[in-house]
Amino acid sequence: MPVTPDAGQEALAAAWGRLPQSHEGVARLGAFTRTRVERIIGLVIAVGCLALGGQGFVAALNSRATGPAWHPALMVLVFVPLALMLIAGFVGRGQRVLAGVFVVAYTAALVLWPLAAAGVPASTGGEPWVFFLINVGTAASVVAFPLRWQMITTAVIPVLWGVVRLVQGAFAPALAVPVVVDVSFALILGGIIVTLGWVFRTVASNVDAARADAVSSYAAAAAADATEKERVAVGALMHDSVLAALIAVERARSDRERTLAVGMAREALTRLANAERDAGMGSEAPVEVDTIAREVEASAAELGHRLHVECTHTAGMRIPGVVARALALAAAQAIANAIQHAGGVGLRVDVDCASDPMRVAVRVRDTGPGFDPAAVPADRLGISASIVARVAAVGGRARIDSDAGGTQVTLEWAEGA
Repeated sequence: MPVTPDAGQEALAAAWGRLPQSHEGVARLGAFTRTRVERIIGLVIAVGCLALGGQGFVAALNSRATGPAWHPALMVLVFVPLALMLIAGFVGRGQRVLAGVFVVAYTAALVLWPLAAAGVPASTGGEPWVFFLINVGTAASVVAFPLRWQMITTAVIPVLWGVVRLVQGAFAPALAVPVVVDVSFALILGGIIVTLGWVFRTVASNVDAARADAVSSYAAAAAADATEKERVAVGALMHDSVLAALIAVERARSDRERTLAVGMAREALTRLANAERDAGMGSEAPVEVDTIAREVEASAAELGHRLHVECTHTAGMRIPGVVARALALAAAQAIANAIQHAGGVGLRVDVDCASDPMRVAVRVRDTGPGFDPAAVPADRLGISASIVARVAAVGGRARIDSDAGGTQVTLEWAEGA
């Protein structure tokens, strides 16, 4: 089915309306849009934190909200990680780690604040300088943590500030309303920051997913088109060569005509095998013998049957790739027949090979009811074409033995045969 450019555009447009219920998309390797959105979020947060952090730093320079011994220590604890986070945000390296360090350092400063402010009235100098950095901590969590921890940090930091402020003021009633208002505004602003970050990241992830789906659709369409062209080419070959050989066989009366018909049939099979090789049947390049086992297991899995293929071979033994591919495909057809007609009862496959001379044998066995190979109609090509002819085309031979105890398909190939 052809894929039009409009389909890809529609897929990209649909991504903007696709928001997960409560899950933050995870950036994937090579996520074009998500990577750029992360960079934009980092820069915006760096600019905002620079403004709020500067305000807090100016307030801290002349602050008397803590004891003289605590004041410089708290400033170093808070503003050094903040400065490093800002530098990393503008440079674009290490911002996530340093933002996490700042969140931890700022939270520690809040926990230590009652000790640092012991003996200092809560109303001295208005709001203490640490208050101006509440939402800096929230914004830093958007860069540093996953969504769940962003929400936890957004809730914990303002509430912790409120508790610290009330403890410093000895829970004076006059402080209750201002503290509740401050905490409320901090929670609202922090929630907005976290929500915006989640929305932008989710949309970016959905755009990347839609782009990947569009590229995959185009690739699938291109592969389907190439496959169809190969099928047309093989079909033309079948019509020109195989059909002509069949007609010659049907009309043969004398020994000479039969000999010519056999030669035409052999040539048609050879040309068909070469066409299949060019269409992905494999090349003459040697491959490991266990390639057959892996391909047979994959074919069985595609049919919904888990199968382990026993493979015994001489170490380092290699056979032509076209031979390995033909044996694997013929074995896959035998497996499909066993599953379809015998229910896959007792199905097992083994690959045996030997060197000097090089020989390979693939055996497909089942314990189904069996059948009479001679009674199979001539127009059923599952055995004659997909198994016997395919193996014969690479110089091998196929043998089918079946009785009431089951069926065995033996595929053999020998070098120089």
